[in-house]
Amino acid sequence: MEDQVENAIQIAFDPTSSQQLRGQAIEYLNQLRTEGTAWQACLSLFIRDPRPAEIIRHTSLDIVNNAVQEHRLDAQSLAYIKDTLMGYIRQTYTPGNAAPDTSHIQNKLMQTMTYLFVALYPSSWQSFFDDFRALAGDTVTIGSNNYVGTILYLRMLGQVHDEIADVLVARQEDEKKRNTGLKDLIRERDAQKISLSWQEILAKWRETDFSLIEMCLRTIGRWVSWTDISLIVNEAMINIFLQMAGQQGIADPESPAGRVRDAAIDTFSEIVGKKMNPAEKIELILFLNLANVVGQLINSPALSDQKTSNYDNDLAETVAKLVNNIVFDIVKILENDSVSEQTRQRANELIQVFTPYLLRFFSDQYDEVCSMVIPSLTDLLTFFRKLQKKTGSLPSQYAAILPPVLEAIIAKMKYDEAVSWGDEGEQTDEAEFQDLRKRLHVLQQTVAAIDENFYVETLSRVVSDTFVRFSSGGQSLDWRDLDLALHEMYLFGELAMRNSGLYAKREPSSVAAQRLVAMMSSMVESELASYPHPAIQLSYMEICVRYYQYFEQNSSHIPKVLREFVNLTHHNHVKVRSRSWYLFQRLVKHLRSQLGDVSFEIIQAIGDLLTIKAELPDDSGDDMSSDEEDKSADALFNSQLYLFEAVGCIASSATVSPENKKMYAQTIMAPLFQDMERTLPQARNGDERALLQIHHVIMAIGTLARGYSDWVPSNDSALPASDVSDEFAKAAEAILVALKSLNTSSTIRYAARFAFSRMIAVLGSRLLEELPAWIEGLLSLSSSMDEISTFLKVLGQVIFTFKAEIAGILDSVLTPLLQRIFTALAITPSGTDDEIQLAELRREYLNFIYVVLGHGLGSVFVSEANQSTFETIFTSIDTFARDTSDYQTARLALSVLIRMTSVWGGPDKVGPGANTTPTSPITSPTLLPGFDNYVIERFSPLIWSIPATPGFNSKDAQGKQVLYEAANLQAEIVKKVGEPYVERLKSDLKGMGVSDDVVDQYLRTLAAAFEGMKKEKEWRNFFAQFVDSARGS
Repeated sequence: MEDQVENAIQIAFDPTSSQQLRGQAIEYLNQLRTEGTAWQACLSLFIRDPRPAEIIRHTSLDIVNNAVQEHRLDAQSLAYIKDTLMGYIRQTYTPGNAAPDTSHIQNKLMQTMTYLFVALYPSSWQSFFDDFRALAGDTVTIGSNNYVGTILYLRMLGQVHDEIADVLVARQEDEKKRNTGLKDLIRERDAQKISLSWQEILAKWRETDFSLIEMCLRTIGRWVSWTDISLIVNEAMINIFLQMAGQQGIADPESPAGRVRDAAIDTFSEIVGKKMNPAEKIELILFLNLANVVGQLINSPALSDQKTSNYDNDLAETVAKLVNNIVFDIVKILENDSVSEQTRQRANELIQVFTPYLLRFFSDQYDEVCSMVIPSLTDLLTFFRKLQKKTGSLPSQYAAILPPVLEAIIAKMKYDEAVSWGDEGEQTDEAEFQDLRKRLHVLQQTVAAIDENFYVETLSRVVSDTFVRFSSGGQSLDWRDLDLALHEMYLFGELAMRNSGLYAKREPSSVAAQRLVAMMSSMVESELASYPHPAIQLSYMEICVRYYQYFEQNSSHIPKVLREFVNLTHHNHVKVRSRSWYLFQRLVKHLRSQLGDVSFEIIQAIGDLLTIKAELPDDSGDDMSSDEEDKSADALFNSQLYLFEAVGCIASSATVSPENKKMYAQTIMAPLFQDMERTLPQARNGDERALLQIHHVIMAIGTLARGYSDWVPSNDSALPASDVSDEFAKAAEAILVALKSLNTSSTIRYAARFAFSRMIAVLGSRLLEELPAWIEGLLSLSSSMDEISTFLKVLGQVIFTFKAEIAGILDSVLTPLLQRIFTALAITPSGTDDEIQLAELRREYLNFIYVVLGHGLGSVFVSEANQSTFETIFTSIDTFARDTSDYQTARLALSVLIRMTSVWGGPDKVGPGANTTPTSPITSPTLLPGFDNYVIERFSPLIWSIPATPGFNSKDAQGKQVLYEAANLQAEIVKKVGEPYVERLKSDLKGMGVSDDVVDQYLRTLAAAFEGMKKEKEWRNFFAQFVDSARGS
């Protein structure tokens, strides 16, 4: 059998074997694993001399492994495997053996031995640890005589920990119980001997291999969490740790000696992190003398000077982790109300000692080191905040800690001197720094919550001092200082504007707001916008936009800041230029009512930026840039659109006369019309750049319209004056001309649809005159389902806006519109994307019908012009209602039928609304002649056929919602048709074989549904249960 197994493994892992042969070999090996009968042959293969290929040995041992772990071998078999493998280990892992197993084989071997340990240690293999300990040598030779045996011993200890004590591994309850028993046995039998072996290995660290010492320290660090701490924390062991942790003169932190030092410090961290009661934890920290350990490490040559090339940031990160763990535990003790006064006092003393160390690493020039201690600093500040909230003030010993903490946070907010803003290749560093700033901001917010006055005073001083130095021409000030002040000023707004904004009744709304207003005055008056660094210019604009309320109350500064923005819109740095276009639009939109006489000047000043020049996208395939860093022509045009909206805002300001508004519109749009007229012939011939140019021009016109008017039907603002509307009517005509010629282009259709939806606000009902032309152009034969869905949403907006005026036009365009929709609905989807778009189109189609009905326009569906399509409409709704693959659409289809019944069913014949006079002409139900019979014959059967449709699942949550909607439809039919439908319902139920008692119960429950929401809900639940019962589910 050994030969068979060996042959199968060779074939399975031989890339030259045929696929069929490899498949058979793999299937055979899987069968051996499942049956668990081949372990003897595999065990022999593993220990055979001469050794087979490594893959054969590894796979063979894996099968043995599987048999031990999964197949519950009897004690005799387990003992045989144990004795065989231990014999192999004793023979192989001997002093001077030049050919031990590879690390892969050692790992697999120790995994097998660990499974044997789990099975046999409680009963028959109590010498497990002694047997492996013996491999490492006796007290005299351990660590020096048998190197490979010592490595295997430590590897075994690590494997045992991973199997029974690794808290990161999810385990079943029976496994947890088993592991607890094993750990108890180890503590009782072997923990002390294992601890002594560690001391013996570490005591010879200078005479032996550093990698072995590092491995031993890592093992101790793992075991310390669940073994008796006294076995590790004793004078002999701690002295060894201190010697290793305090090594000096290590030039290379990656050297073996450097790794040993880091491992010793990590072991301290693991020891400190061990769970124990507060008093014992304080004793442990003091016994370990960690304050001196950390102090010595900080003052060591490797950490004492951050500015030298010898600075060891890896060591700093390791020590920072230790400090983080210590402070975390001290804060946890201070938060514990049940600790003794002595313990609390000692914890207070320790926090005073370790806070400077915490801030030392928090302030480290390397962000990785800083990040290591942010968790414990967060915990410390959170403790202060809770204490302050509880007692009303912070004790003096804690209050004294706040100033250096806030100073350190602010200092860390500053760009590092090594960073060059905006350089290629710096994006990753920039992103990491901005992420760090967000974390630092959280810390600042906590400080503000602890002592708001102190926070306000400190931030005000930092910003004010920086502006004073800038105004006085301070030579030592660079862009990083200014950036820090502006960044803090930006964040300060969260405190200054948290209640009612920056101002309340024209006065600053708080002390913080008052300080921010002073900062704004200093910034605006300081000529900071002219500082020659992009980061400062961007921050300046961001702050002006964020605190636009300042300019509303200090309008004399508006012309100055607008001119500064205009200058920055012409900046030669692409990031500043494109971002300034967006921020300029934001600012003028906020201040449009106060722009005054500068409107013409501003429009003239940015006129050169309104020239559109389309560029075809670069096909290099580099799509990895972020939106913020995107410098493509498409991204720049999208930013340019903000300028058109900004110009629209400026030109339509309340302070601009109607004549000037019209003149501005003509001035801005005339070049666009000329450009479109000039480019249209080339676009008709298929020139891609010409098509893109026309797309850009149409988008610009639509965006300009949005800037000119933000009117929506729900607000009181007026539409632009008719003279201005005349100009946009010309623009609409020009767009329709282009659309008619180029409606086969999805790019042009997209731009036209964009412009159409924004023209509503400037043209009002005048837009309806050309609605048929818009529909014809936007819904061409090449329009995608997604385009039609989007247009239906826009059309719904138009119906909502002009419901009183659209009836006639909607009547004339409905049939062509529906025919185009039906054509798209009939397309068979060819992939997942098509299926998603089709489902979306179905829902938008149903929503469109619902909107028309809901705004009193339902008569267009049954008018003389559109009667012929009504049956097709109902057929489509019927089909969607029965679709078991899309319950969401099915439910919406039923909602449309309910709306039809409500609108066309005439006055209520049943329920509280019977014989009452409607209050709204829009919702007033009008009886459509013959509709009651149509409802009974066409709508009513659907209620029963939907749950009878193959594949319908009433247990599905969405399927049940469909049933509820069917119940609502039945109730609506009863309400509108009355007794004739009740009689029909009785007949239907009896025809289904329902007993008279159940029929009576059914009708009583249905009749009660009109008595209120609670009864209505009871009816829906009853109907769903009735359907389930009828279906036998």
